[in-house]
Amino acid sequence: MQSILIIAPNWIGDAVMTQPLLANLKVLYPNTRIDVLASTWVAPIYRACSEVNEVIDAKFKHKQLQWGLRKNLAKKLEAKNYQACFVLPNSLKSALIPWLANIPFRIGYRGEFRFGLINLSLDNPSKFNRPPMVDHYQALTQLLDDESKPLANLTPKLNVSLTAKESVERKLHDAHIPFGSLYVICPGAEYGPSKRWPADHFAKLASSLITQDSSNQIILLGSKGDDAIAQEILSQADDAKNIHNWCGSTSLDEAIALIGISKAVLSNDSGLMHIAAALKIPQVAIFGSSDPAHTPPLSDKAQVIWLNLPCSPCHKRECPLGHLKCLKDILPEQVLATLNTL
Repeated sequence: MQSILIIAPNWIGDAVMTQPLLANLKVLYPNTRIDVLASTWVAPIYRACSEVNEVIDAKFKHKQLQWGLRKNLAKKLEAKNYQACFVLPNSLKSALIPWLANIPFRIGYRGEFRFGLINLSLDNPSKFNRPPMVDHYQALTQLLDDESKPLANLTPKLNVSLTAKESVERKLHDAHIPFGSLYVICPGAEYGPSKRWPADHFAKLASSLITQDSSNQIILLGSKGDDAIAQEILSQADDAKNIHNWCGSTSLDEAIALIGISKAVLSNDSGLMHIAAALKIPQVAIFGSSDPAHTPPLSDKAQVIWLNLPCSPCHKRECPLGHLKCLKDILPEQVLATLNTL
């Protein structure tokens, strides 16, 4: 096996969960070149994976076929003569490129009428009995070599880019933010409100961290879409002097580097949570509507807080009962006490 192509998932957290698959493939085929075709927003995850030879950055757009772009990419990829391709998203359109590129073995889970586009496949697990995401991706290796067994106990591992680390350190220096006691708080979650701890809870926790030690500095980290909740946190904090809103102000490469130099990370169940786990940074992860058995932060330095109410995990974007108790009833005092044990 000379070369393998990976079609990456479209969510940051899911992309992090694929790194053990890459590590397993490198063990099974140590001399194989592994390239990854990834959308622009998840490409930095694969630049942080030592197993990847080349990241092919594709300007895909959500919910658009972009037939011309996919045909052009397929033509370029065909010239690279990949022997196998792992199609990790479940969508029909994600399976088009390797089929058009005439890659012999196209491996993935069955779904969305892509029979024929995928020619080595597994059934998707039931929504009610889903394995951990790392195991879900790892299971695909048996389709390429049915005698191989996925490596056990692999957890995601990312590397921090030196260029991104230097960029972040310059930004901290220019903003006069010392980073000896730097906490990163990630208040967002792309999926929806039912995965986001309330802004007033974040504000109280941030204030308590600063009261506990006036040298503590807090960076609010996330995308531009998280800026509103970050502003809300700043407005509700008792003393916002040591709280800095960087939501939408960093690239994902820089966000990885910033998390990598932090003392601890507090987050919802989000892509940044998985990045912190893959960097083995002490962290507290707050779960509401999602299931920590399915998408936990895979690190021995992570602590999960989940109330396991009768109504959860509901996997809904918004609380169907209207009370959001699964998150509101996780109090800042509990989270602070957990942070202090890390």
